[in-house]
Amino acid sequence: MPFKRVKPEELSVNPFTVIGKDWLLITAGTEKECNTMTASWGGLGVIWGKPSATAYIRQSRYTKEFVDREDLFTLSVFDESFRPALNLCGTVSGRDRNKIQEAGLTPMEVDGTTAFEEAKMIFVCRKQYHQYMGPEGFDVQENDEKWYADKNYHTMYIGSIEAVLVRED
Repeated sequence: MPFKRVKPEELSVNPFTVIGKDWLLITAGTEKECNTMTASWGGLGVIWGKPSATAYIRQSRYTKEFVDREDLFTLSVFDESFRPALNLCGTVSGRDRNKIQEAGLTPMEVDGTTAFEEAKMIFVCRKQYHQYMGPEGFDVQENDEKWYADKNYHTMYIGSIEAVLVRED
């Protein structure tokens, strides 16, 4: 594997660009049976004394079934050349098509879960907490109206970061 393990505190990435601009893939399951989805919402920080990541998944997403079932999930970050693959993974359902294959991505086993060989950075996360984000929790009503006109709300997942792998080449 052309990756090296680094400590989360050794990273010098900007979470606002890595997540909000570059996007990433949230993946759970085994190398043979997994699903992934593109995300541009999330966070990196510390909670309960551990480096952690937050991920947000809508109720309708097939990937949610995998994240709910498994103890681990990964966040895979790619360089800009993979933008078409991430776009496909964000618009096509794995229920209907083999979007991983169509996107030209290669699943690989990492620490008991799945990520992608083409990634430039991988966060392996152990689920610590999840919370449904329904309309009763909004302090600003316009967020409900703007982001959830279809009432397809998110679940927030907090995962402790168990490993960070960075591409060596």
